[in-house]
Amino acid sequence: MKALHFGAGNIGRGFIGLLLSQSGYEVVFSDVNESLVQALQERGSYEVTIADESGESITVHGVRAIDGRNAATVAEEVASADLVTTAVGVPILKHIAAGIAAGIKLRMERGGSELHIIACENAIGASTQLKEHVMALLSPEEQQKAASFVAFPDSAVDRIVPLQHHEDPLAVTVERFYEWVINRSQMFPGSKEISGVHYVDDLIPYIERKLFTVNTGHCSAAYAGYHKGYATIQDAMKDEEVVHLVNGALQETGSMLVRAYGFNASEHEAYIHKIMDRFRNPYLSDEVVRVGRSPIRKLSPDDRLIRPALRVLEQGGSAEHLTKVMALALQFDDAEDPEAVKLQGMIAEKGVRDAFAEVSGLDADHVLTQQVMDAYEQ
Repeated sequence: MKALHFGAGNIGRGFIGLLLSQSGYEVVFSDVNESLVQALQERGSYEVTIADESGESITVHGVRAIDGRNAATVAEEVASADLVTTAVGVPILKHIAAGIAAGIKLRMERGGSELHIIACENAIGASTQLKEHVMALLSPEEQQKAASFVAFPDSAVDRIVPLQHHEDPLAVTVERFYEWVINRSQMFPGSKEISGVHYVDDLIPYIERKLFTVNTGHCSAAYAGYHKGYATIQDAMKDEEVVHLVNGALQETGSMLVRAYGFNASEHEAYIHKIMDRFRNPYLSDEVVRVGRSPIRKLSPDDRLIRPALRVLEQGGSAEHLTKVMALALQFDDAEDPEAVKLQGMIAEKGVRDAFAEVSGLDADHVLTQQVMDAYEQ
């Protein structure tokens, strides 16, 4: 069995590629980083180290790589793959769609078997987004035929893989915890299951539980930590004021999730504590500026701050801590992050209220906008 995975970065190698290999797949990475592709081709293996007291090292064997810029090669690999996955970031999905579409056309010409294409990204409905990009490149007749043997099941993924520096460019360190959930209802019946993956018939509760706990909590720690001058999430989580803010934000999202989806309240509380312990992991060193980067995206209408806060307010709850996090995000001015630079430029040009309204999609006089402005002034 062969899996084609787009993205040979730390998440691709340390999470998705690792699990696919352990499930019996030959893993082929597609990437535009020449040095990574060359190293994978030459060695055919890499090391994954678990960030805990064990320091366990896992060798991933039987891998190879292709240049993602070579359209013909990408199409051939898609045409012959048993599974296609991605971990490239949502904005990049549109750029890999052409190679996937070309591969689907080849697969149709050759009478290929059923294929699942799964986008493992930090977003709601990432596979569905990829499907839209791919189908737009096919004719109506090709779309109809492709729908009969190509499926794009959505998934939710969770594993902290920080920026890291190793002498070995292929080595990667990851936390032991991981969660990969796939929507079974979007798959073909009788499909082979991937070892270590959880399959569900309704993915939305799991996606939102992850996004509004892990991602919301992570960026809360990052923006609070940045404001107080900490370099890493682990250092920030030693500060009780930061911990109080992160926990407060997760209590607000947690209450909303329990009411919306019927999660067991005590089990969700335990989940919150587990997530916060993961942020404290002393064997990881996750930079505040990495976690906080792209504040415009994080303040967008459907992302980890605005979306849960609006639903908290709709349920009649308080979003006091979430609004403080948004105010801190508006003050994230890392000069190395293009979005942070752009956001600070918008604030300087339009004022903080109008800049926030533009990135959040809210009216300037919306109740949440006002609450964020109050927190910003404080």
